[in-house]
Amino acid sequence: MSTSATPRERLLEAAGELFYSDGVNIGVDALCKAAGVSKKSMYQLFRSKDELIAESLASRGPLYEAMLRPGPEDDRPPRDRILAVFERQDDIVAEGNFLGCPYVATAVELKDPEHPGSVVARHFKQQLTDFFHRELLKAGADDAATLAIQLTMIYDGGAARAVVRAQELGGIGVRTAIALLDAAGVRAPEFAAHLS
Repeated sequence: MSTSATPRERLLEAAGELFYSDGVNIGVDALCKAAGVSKKSMYQLFRSKDELIAESLASRGPLYEAMLRPGPEDDRPPRDRILAVFERQDDIVAEGNFLGCPYVATAVELKDPEHPGSVVARHFKQQLTDFFHRELLKAGADDAATLAIQLTMIYDGGAARAVVRAQELGGIGVRTAIALLDAAGVRAPEFAAHLS
């Protein structure tokens, strides 16, 4: 953590790390100690711990999404861009210290769909589904909306399996996504050309 970071930035950073590693029920005292910020300062910066949960998740979300999804400069075909998400998931799990999807973990722990943290988690999970949907539309997939949800479920299932089994995915998410895309007729460009 940067020594030049503001108390707010230090709280968001510490909260993001601790909520992911220890869960959102970690105490305010531990959060403030890790951030080097007093409880009084925390409550001046955030109305409640619930607000801190939501804002810490929101502050880390764009970085996590950028790490996971190919950017607009990536000009691979839609199928390859979709599969890149599952390949990246494999890499993230293999790097170690993977504790599951931060959005799913937060929502499951909170158990309240209206909690500000659950709302943020749902927003970022929807962004992944929306990414799949856009790519499937570009690929000309039938029922792209349903396929996008199915791909998100494969991603979430892979994340859950990696945590529960405490082992690498070994490409199972990639292969499952390939099977789904193949069954839906979303094939690699060279294969599609061969069929026509």
